[in-house]
Amino acid sequence: MVESSTVVKNKTGLHARPASQLVKLCKTFESDIILKNGDISCNGKSMFSVLKGCFTEGTNVCVTADGSDEAQALEKVIAYINDLDE
Repeated sequence: MVESSTVVKNKTGLHARPASQLVKLCKTFESDIILKNGDISCNGKSMFSVLKGCFTEGTNVCVTADGSDEAQALEKVIAYINDLDE
């Protein structure tokens, strides 16, 4: 299991469109991917779960990946959140 944190910089946060793209990205990996916002844990492969996380601008996101491709999954998910700009 690997874990890292980042901050949502996108002014509109992870609303429906970027959340959908994030879920699509997460589904390309075998690893389980969990996104955390404080006490809220979200399955990175579930649209409703990611939206439940309320990831707005300035939110600290802790990303955990666990599985055979966990390092690559963590790297790509963190990069997606960091590069998000709408």
